[in-house]
Amino acid sequence: MCKEYWLPTGKNQNVANTLAGLLFLLFFLTPQNSFCKYSHSVASHKEIVMRQQDSKDPAKRRFTAWKQLIINYRSQSLNNKLKAVNDFFNQFTFEQDESYQGTTDYWKTPDEFIADGGGDCEDFSIAKYFTLLALGVPIQTLRITYVKSVEFNRAHMVLAYYAKPDLEPLILDNLTGKILPASKRPDLIPVYSFNGEGLWLAKQRGNDKPLGDSARLSKWRDLIGRMQKKGD
Repeated sequence: MCKEYWLPTGKNQNVANTLAGLLFLLFFLTPQNSFCKYSHSVASHKEIVMRQQDSKDPAKRRFTAWKQLIINYRSQSLNNKLKAVNDFFNQFTFEQDESYQGTTDYWKTPDEFIADGGGDCEDFSIAKYFTLLALGVPIQTLRITYVKSVEFNRAHMVLAYYAKPDLEPLILDNLTGKILPASKRPDLIPVYSFNGEGLWLAKQRGNDKPLGDSARLSKWRDLIGRMQKKGD
């Protein structure tokens, strides 16, 4: 049985076309020379664009495969979308970064993650979240979830998919290729979750406690700000 603290309280949430989701959809409709316009800085923006145009750079192949995934799976079933996105990003290198470009525990935008070919657990979850949004998966069904890994006794981040608010979620984890229901992941203890619509605190064997706007998370706010900002 699914532990109740995985279950959200809000039912019949309205589907919101958040700015982040719209930006990501537009992301795939831009010409290649502006395909990666959201970046950490002007320098990194230019570097990413150059790497996409360099046929010898592995990053170009990753970006091409990512864009092709979006095109190929838009009309696929939900299960196929989840599996394709999970499998695609789980090929990337898992790196427990303490610092990225001078910033501690830096949350990469999807284009930064793909350009680098790897990142920390939150980078995997963020990339999967935005890619599934681009594939038409409703935002209210997806939550980036901060958990405690019992096995490794450390913080971890996964993406949870809720088919319905009162059902246990499926867990997309960069540490395993299997997409399992929460009841099959006793090694994970949820702490809080968020998406473009809100922020929730996981309660012990009770309901999630709404904490308001996800913009309260400074790293999430910074991430969205960088995705909104166009390169000069």
